[in-house]
Amino acid sequence: MLVLDEKELNLERKKLENVSKEVKKTISTMSDRVLKQKEKIKDFQDYKWDNSKGMDVQELAVIRTSSDMEANILLREQRYFLSLFKYQNNPYFGSIIFNEKNGTKHDVYIGMAHLVNEKTLDNIIYDWRSPICSLFYDYEVGEASYEAPIGKIEGNLKRKRQYTIKDLKLIRMFDNSINISDDILQDVLEKESSEKMENIVNTIQKEQNFIIRGNEKRNLIIQGVAGSGKTSVALHRIAFLLYKIENLNSKNIIIFSPNNVFSEYISNVLPELGEENTLQTTFNDYLYTVITEYKKIESFVDFIDRYYTYKESNLELVRYKQSDRIINDITDYIKNYTKNASFNNSIIENDEYYYSKEDLDDILHNKYGTLPLFNRIKEMATKFAEQNYKGKKHRMNVYIRLLNESSNFKKPYKEIYYNFYKSKYCNISLNEKEISNFVNRSKINYEDALLFSYMKGLLNGFHYEPNILQVVIDEAQDYNKLQYIIISKIFKKANFTILGDINQTINPYYKYSNLNVLEDIFKGNYIELNKSYRSSTEIIEYTNNLLNLQNISAIRKKDNNPILIKNKYSLNDDIKILLNKYKSIAVITKDEFDSEYVYDLLKKEFEITLINNKSETFSKKLVVIPSYMAKGLEFDSVIIFGKNKYKEDEKNLLYVACTRAQHELIVYE
Repeated sequence: MLVLDEKELNLERKKLENVSKEVKKTISTMSDRVLKQKEKIKDFQDYKWDNSKGMDVQELAVIRTSSDMEANILLREQRYFLSLFKYQNNPYFGSIIFNEKNGTKHDVYIGMAHLVNEKTLDNIIYDWRSPICSLFYDYEVGEASYEAPIGKIEGNLKRKRQYTIKDLKLIRMFDNSINISDDILQDVLEKESSEKMENIVNTIQKEQNFIIRGNEKRNLIIQGVAGSGKTSVALHRIAFLLYKIENLNSKNIIIFSPNNVFSEYISNVLPELGEENTLQTTFNDYLYTVITEYKKIESFVDFIDRYYTYKESNLELVRYKQSDRIINDITDYIKNYTKNASFNNSIIENDEYYYSKEDLDDILHNKYGTLPLFNRIKEMATKFAEQNYKGKKHRMNVYIRLLNESSNFKKPYKEIYYNFYKSKYCNISLNEKEISNFVNRSKINYEDALLFSYMKGLLNGFHYEPNILQVVIDEAQDYNKLQYIIISKIFKKANFTILGDINQTINPYYKYSNLNVLEDIFKGNYIELNKSYRSSTEIIEYTNNLLNLQNISAIRKKDNNPILIKNKYSLNDDIKILLNKYKSIAVITKDEFDSEYVYDLLKKEFEITLINNKSETFSKKLVVIPSYMAKGLEFDSVIIFGKNKYKEDEKNLLYVACTRAQHELIVYE
């Protein structure tokens, strides 16, 4: 790291002053422009309203298209204006000097939002996502190159400089010839945990940048250790793709999160990066859209809670339902069900139009044999109505009724699912009462819901989402193969970014030896992240020992806070001490039952939040939370309540709980 002399400091202070003037000028100009655009859109709408009766369909379509274009332009301008306004007192965080081989020199200042001189059209500040800015993250001083729209640009990186700017004051700056400065990174890591996840733009590391800017047409499967920044990197990748891919917007992207608490926790990142939040969902949300035969669907959290609180009496059955083997079993069962589908008799409609049983069976299995079984009747009815009644809809409905009445295959999906467990295709022995206990009820178990939705998809077609072009799946290790098969069928046009950590598996019935096995479903690049930026060296060493891990290195410096192991708990005293030191504290219990117990112990003395599966928002100041709800979250300090409650085969769950801590970890045996 090179410390700069006073002359260089003064030049940079002057640069900051000039940039600040340009930012303020642009904000003022844009404020007027955004206002005028709003008025123009209102005029469009008023004109359309006042004259719509006198317009034909074509004229209305032209007006609507023009109005939509203006609205989209306004939306982009507003987002840019808000981003520029937000970062006006901290306009950039880094700069580079890059000389191309052809002699062209680039003096590049890098910030959260770009800024252009309106007269010369020269860049004053480059958006961190622009191609040339990749040099800042990827290279040491010396020979370097980057991919531009016109191809690879080669040259020499002469300087890489970093700044700390606050309220338009240059607090410090230095040249760094190697990587994103350790000092800047350590400053960020030493910060106390905030209520929500923050962006990492000024400390993105080379291996993270590789993922963020990775080929948008390839699927990425990322195995990242606890604290490696997986989720943050995925969100920055989304921001990069929105910047790079023309016509891609936030409505074309969906994130699968583990729960609603986590969705709320990450909700700040994309707006901080100048983009709208994308669609967010959980796999349970999908199940509710598909399964209407049951009043309620068990959540994933309640599903694993059943195991960890020892409420599940038939572990062998649940393991079978979660296994890869049952995918083939139920697929073969539905293939056989479809193969044996036929019509019981011929149909005669109005004593005029006759279709023999043989003709119907032939059409069902040959003409429409590529369609899901229950879709074939509608296609047959549509064709018959076209042939005989010029496609009249009420006649199509008549044919649907006649075909259904004649068929030997019906739609009570519960009955079809029930019969699977009685069939030769099921590889576990169950009596009728045992089957009825989990099929004929008002609330379907999570493991059954996955299979039930798959069965419905095979028979009726999987719901297809053509507008989703990018899918992000977080906590990938807790999805079984069947879920990935379903997701791949729903989002056929999408590219995938899949992130997880096999060491943090909390699904007790399903475990990956390596996430690269997902390449069988999602062809793409497999990448590993083995550096942890979250926890102190002391915490990393302790958590590594829990699972005998060797490949995880701590980037955060030692906090000189040894792990406190206590045989007896002193919650009140420890919490009082921690509240004086930190902004966020979590008491993490093994399960929800213990969380409620601890909450009842503490709620009279402390302002504390109980987090469970129903929670959507929370304050991180002081929380009590079960281990499997804490995934993805981080806290300044963590108290592990009852280490000895975790059995030998539950160490992954304990590992998840302990790796939530940034600075201090207390373990009650």
